Amino acid sequence: MPSTPPPADARGSLRGGLPDRYLTPEDLVTMFGLPSVETVYAWRRKRIGPTGFRVGKHLRYDPATVHAWVAEQTILHDAA
Repeated sequence: MPSTPPPADARGSLRGGLPDRYLTPEDLVTMFGLPSVETVYAWRRKRIGPTGFRVGKHLRYDPATVHAWVAEQTILHDAA
């Protein structure tokens, strides 16, 4: 039985606000409407984006970590 490809839009796999798989840089681009994956990599270099981790050569993000980062940004923005 062939496997089903992941949805093109990461938001399509949301359950309770969080995807049921680790996110790719491309998922973050889609979710946040960023110009390119280079923005995600720049965030990583500057240590200003959500914390990611490597699986071999691939960068992945835990959905819960991304959700916590968004919540933190919201609090910081509201406090400013």
